Amino acid sequence: MNLEKIYKSKIITAKQAAVKIKSGDRVVIGHAVGEPTAVIDAMVANCNDYENVEIVHMVAMSKSEYAQPGMESHFRHNSLFVGGSTREAVSSGRADFTPCYFSEVPSLFKEELPIDVALIQVTSPDEHGFCSYGVSNDYTKPAAECAKLVIAEVNNKMPRTMGDCFIHVSNIDYIVEFDHQVIELNPPKIGDIEKAIGEHCASLVEDGSTLQLGIGAIPDAVLLFLKQKKNLGIHSEMISDGVVELVEAGVITGKSKTIHSGKIIVTFLMGTQRLYDFVNNNPMVEMYPVDYVNDPIVIMKNTKMISINSCVQVDLMGQVASESIGLKQISGVGGQVDFVRGSNMCPDGKSIMAMSSTAARGKISKIVPFLDEGSAVTTGRNDVNYIVTEYGIAKLKGKNLKNRGRALINISHPNFRPSLIKEWEKRFNAKF
Repeated sequence: MNLEKIYKSKIITAKQAAVKIKSGDRVVIGHAVGEPTAVIDAMVANCNDYENVEIVHMVAMSKSEYAQPGMESHFRHNSLFVGGSTREAVSSGRADFTPCYFSEVPSLFKEELPIDVALIQVTSPDEHGFCSYGVSNDYTKPAAECAKLVIAEVNNKMPRTMGDCFIHVSNIDYIVEFDHQVIELNPPKIGDIEKAIGEHCASLVEDGSTLQLGIGAIPDAVLLFLKQKKNLGIHSEMISDGVVELVEAGVITGKSKTIHSGKIIVTFLMGTQRLYDFVNNNPMVEMYPVDYVNDPIVIMKNTKMISINSCVQVDLMGQVASESIGLKQISGVGGQVDFVRGSNMCPDGKSIMAMSSTAARGKISKIVPFLDEGSAVTTGRNDVNYIVTEYGIAKLKGKNLKNRGRALINISHPNFRPSLIKEWEKRFNAKF
């Protein structure tokens, strides 16, 4: 097999790649910072040749011009996780939102949403003809495996990641060569509130624990307080820069993990160039499709599995809303429930919901008597375990409704406790 000849025979321009997409096609775009930006830009520029092209993906990190006003007759965006560049389009009705657990997205593509075209970004091929999916394995690899047509943007600046994270050049239909820096996500600002939350969460982490961390200031704050821990492991849908520091400090070793010992297991990456340089050709980091990484049955096999996620609201029963504010869809379920259930199924596991006690600069309490009307319940009261704010830790698992409410009020912001207590006393006909 002449790999060089095969590779060169597939090279086309981004403009030529856009012509391969036809009206009525369902197009799945590689996830998050793995978006093939040159091909997407060419597709948008070619919009007048399309009618009703469905664009499907989760977190969008680029411009999402296909979802902007004026594109309605050409594109219809179907979001599986609403992001900043697509939120307004979903809210206004120009785009759709389809609820789905992150772990089930690959099966969604195989069954309910068959794919016409997969637009992916990969590394250049190695001497055996294999390209790495780099920062985005998750649903991107399964999408490419079941799409009728695969168009790959080959980027020599994409980090080469290990694990079940490769596609052979013979399985790519068209190649667009475009070298560019992978989209970077700047580290969030960590304030005193986030530090307090991080310290509380870290107090629940034992030596030898395996962690799943979400994205944002709170997960990064947790990492700040883990520097005295020993032999921590990572099994997470994603990691960011904070993990690199703990690996370099010898805190994260993975030696205590019961599966994938010594390895950091993830399904996608978002961070700065420091993270991308760390994972490049690093055998310690292995990436697998999301239907493996986020499978609760796989998650539960890890030693002392701890999931740490954030949310928008928690009501006095312990119902958690993480993806909508009333009827407004602001994100999606992502992997939250996958990891909550996997951690709860682990005999020595813990699932943690971490949030600041207020929003809107202290004007709104996040612990509420009732979720906002129309809000989706992301993590149900039967799954919830620990809730953490800057005021402490509320362990809800095993508590009756009355004691759940009491525990949550005790970690709410002091300004809102009187009104919460009043509601609690009215509901339970008791004195707080």
